[in-house]
Amino acid sequence: MATINEAKYIWFNGKLVAWKDATVHVLSHSLHYGNAVFEGVRAYQTDKGPAIFRLKEHTKRLMNSAHACLINIPYTQEELEKAQIEVVRENNFTQTVYIRPLAFFGYGTMGVSSKGANVDVAIAAWQWGAYMGEDALRKGIKVKISSWMKPAPFSMMAKAKASANYFNSQMANFEAVNAGYDEALLMDQNGFIAEGSGECFFIVRNGSIITPPNDTSLESITQQTVIEIAEDLGFEVKRQRITRDEVYSADEAFFTGTAAEVTPISNIDGRVIGKGEMGPVAEKLQKTYFDVVMGKNAKFEHYLTYVK
Repeated sequence: MATINEAKYIWFNGKLVAWKDATVHVLSHSLHYGNAVFEGVRAYQTDKGPAIFRLKEHTKRLMNSAHACLINIPYTQEELEKAQIEVVRENNFTQTVYIRPLAFFGYGTMGVSSKGANVDVAIAAWQWGAYMGEDALRKGIKVKISSWMKPAPFSMMAKAKASANYFNSQMANFEAVNAGYDEALLMDQNGFIAEGSGECFFIVRNGSIITPPNDTSLESITQQTVIEIAEDLGFEVKRQRITRDEVYSADEAFFTGTAAEVTPISNIDGRVIGKGEMGPVAEKLQKTYFDVVMGKNAKFEHYLTYVK
């Protein structure tokens, strides 16, 4: 968890407003019933100025999440992309930025049904560095396999980046942190490893990079990017189920995500992973990932939207 560093403006329902004025009523529908969708996007400082990483893919996923959750966003994907660019540009950020688009049901109706409820859309951004701290990126983190499991795909919509899904993540994360760990790792309804509370999970075993299939997890843009980078570097990447004991005997383990970027894991459930520090595969992927998002790798530059 990180403290939000206030910026000047938030885009709210079609226009920039002062940060302190981006407020909602306490009877906003989504505050009571949990139906909202959001995205996590990053903008990095490059030699050509700020650049948003994979803006189109993140915005498309927001639209897909909203469609699945019956939230009719009153803006086009192109309008939301322009709004995110505007927020980054007008706030004059000088460091790495986290962007949070959010669509939710606002004030005007109450009751479980969201039919007829007004849809509000906000895009906030703030300067935010390493999600778990700079030391975590270098030394790795301690992870606990949670007693909470990911909701089955027949009970919640795993492919939607819906706010309600993250209550499950909050409970798992609290359990892990309260027990002295840095983050949680959740299993799926069949007892296989699924993902972290807000990250995708990878292990390295016998020279291969392995990550779970995405049948019970969000379709992660960062995960897909890291797989693409790994294959470009010549690594074999497998999408297959991972058991708990396979995790304990992994040569390396790491998390990926927009916020987490590429964060190595040094310990899981009290078992030291590898040498208890960032391994060579994670180190190479992390370095290449940062080169990509900061515009230092021409092969992947098409994923950057420069903020003029």
